[in-house]
Amino acid sequence: MAKPNPLKHPLLKYFISILLVSLSYILGIYNNSNNSTSPPLQEQKQPLNCHKLNFSLSVLDFEPHHTLPLPREPLKNLQFFNFCPPNFTNYCPCHDPSRETDFTAERFFSRERHCPEPYEKPQCLVPRPDAYKRPFSWPKSRDYAWFKNLPFKKLSEVKKTQNWVRLEGDLLVFPDGGTSFRKGVKGYVDEIKRFVPLRSGSIRTVLDVGYGVASFGAHLMDYNILTMSLAPSDKHEAQVQVALERGVPAMLGILSIHRLPFPSRSFDMAHCARCLVQWTKYDGLYLMEIDRVLRPGGYWVFSGPPINWKATYKGSEVGAQELEQARLEDLAVRLCWKKVAEKGAIAVWRKPNNHIHCIIKSRIWKSARFCINSDPDAGWYKKMEPCITPLLNVTDIHDISGGYLEKWPKGLNIAPPRTIIEGISGAAFKEDNQLWKRRVRYYGIILKSLTKGRYRNIMDMNAGIGGFAAALTQYPVWVMNVLPYDAKQNNLSIVYDRGLIGTYMNWCEAFSTYPRTYDLIHAHGVFSMYMDKCSILDILLEMHRILRPEGAVIIRDHVDTIVAVKGIAEKMRWNGRVLHSENGAFHPEKILLIDTSD
Repeated sequence: MAKPNPLKHPLLKYFISILLVSLSYILGIYNNSNNSTSPPLQEQKQPLNCHKLNFSLSVLDFEPHHTLPLPREPLKNLQFFNFCPPNFTNYCPCHDPSRETDFTAERFFSRERHCPEPYEKPQCLVPRPDAYKRPFSWPKSRDYAWFKNLPFKKLSEVKKTQNWVRLEGDLLVFPDGGTSFRKGVKGYVDEIKRFVPLRSGSIRTVLDVGYGVASFGAHLMDYNILTMSLAPSDKHEAQVQVALERGVPAMLGILSIHRLPFPSRSFDMAHCARCLVQWTKYDGLYLMEIDRVLRPGGYWVFSGPPINWKATYKGSEVGAQELEQARLEDLAVRLCWKKVAEKGAIAVWRKPNNHIHCIIKSRIWKSARFCINSDPDAGWYKKMEPCITPLLNVTDIHDISGGYLEKWPKGLNIAPPRTIIEGISGAAFKEDNQLWKRRVRYYGIILKSLTKGRYRNIMDMNAGIGGFAAALTQYPVWVMNVLPYDAKQNNLSIVYDRGLIGTYMNWCEAFSTYPRTYDLIHAHGVFSMYMDKCSILDILLEMHRILRPEGAVIIRDHVDTIVAVKGIAEKMRWNGRVLHSENGAFHPEKILLIDTSD
């Protein structure tokens, strides 16, 4: 009888099967452990020291691995976008002088925002001026600018006798003079601080209307005060561009038909020095708009005609100026403002802390009516009304409507009362602060120039409650906090209550600024937000327009959106790098970093 074959024994087959399965499982674990980690930074000769934050800085290439359900952008077969003609060098799409004749000049409506339709937008790159140079760093930029960057002789010629600006060789020099600054801007501010507590920390945000070359706002920075300078494009040529070249916050705008693009109770002080606004016309409409954006207890500082008419005017002009000041005084009374002081050509009024007295007075005296059923914070293409924006009710005459705000800088990191109204808890506010501190530390690693004073003017295109700007206060920068007008939460009021500045915006349109006015642009979730609203290309072309040469862009979004944006950016001659966020390799949120100085 033949011996049985041991290899055909059923138990042996079972044992071999178990052995093979086990070996396959062990081999799979080994391979997976090698492939699941982020690739090492072998390309870098000097690896970044980021062990404390445990960040992965691997440059990623997602192109072969993601199919995007996104429409293709126009001009997809063009290798690079062309530059616009030379006459586009200072192109402002929504403030284009060539379009002003299409609109009525009544109440300066032609100088408001009038944006081109999507089919009218030029799909080209706005060129820089010939011989453009990198602007001076702050604080030197406050006093000097390259004339080649701002080749507007008219401004220096018309205003040279008033000491606004001088042309010295290839430099524009700002001696801090002005029409109202007979003793220079320092002497002018010294007069104001006799009546307004500029050094107390209670004055942090200021609105300067019709500001010349922003010398007033530049000087207030010595007091840790942020000034939003607002002016139209006019015969003085590019005041806003000059201000931003100096490193001072500014934007194009005018008091005309629509409200200013700010929430109510935003500014601790408003200022007008010979700003040529018709304050007493249209039932006091424009001063009522100033009242809307002033905080309870805020100051209005006014200098120039008709103030001090007795010393300034003679003959037939006296009667007109005397009457105009009387109208101004009456309007301030009807707004329930209290006159604090008048000395020389400067007058100061103060808004009440609440409206208890004002409501009582309105029942007895002739007074402006209160607005009814109107959102006080609506500031995007919202028509002004000749009425007083009511303050929140209080129970005691000494209470501050809306609650007490901490002084600067303490108030930056303490949740203001309006967070409760917007449904943001104190814990959520603190968490957002910590999140953006961590993110900004990471930005400092991937963009070394952020921490080295290279940037001054920064824009956050989707600011939330201002966490990004708050985390940057340690650096010599200021941030324009932009809140999309149709965001899920209107948090711009919280941004202002923290002592920061910003504006409402619709990124399907162009921003109210000149080309080459921002050093760094931060876009968190912007493209995902606008994906179904307008063209990604139009937003990127607008970013290119306002970014300075040698500036940088940080785009933070979902990986699929990042891939789509990167493809268009490359056609704009922007060579970006896709990086992991601080959340690591497996998180879908990625960063597109564009550094045009490379």
